[in-house]
Amino acid sequence: MAKQILIKPIITEKADALSEGSGQYSFVVNKNANKVEIKKAVSSIYNVDVTSVNTMIMPAKTKSRNTRRGVIRGRVSSYKKAVVTLADGETINFFGDI
Repeated sequence: MAKQILIKPIITEKADALSEGSGQYSFVVNKNANKVEIKKAVSSIYNVDVTSVNTMIMPAKTKSRNTRRGVIRGRVSSYKKAVVTLADGETINFFGDI
């Protein structure tokens, strides 16, 4: 069940700075998941103590690019993002098996 709630971690420069500074980690989650389910999923998969969960729905965006044949217009779908705050001293290592 936990694998269906958490889709993937968000690994960007901003998310990396949040994780190093304040112990907050970002995930793309299922749109139907609530904060309690996300908290249980992160706790069970990564064996950490979760303090709080903040969720936000990122809106869909239209993208366009120029090619030889003209402008191609496309769309990036919307998704739900969760920012999980861990207890003091807890960390998640996404790159441990590399």
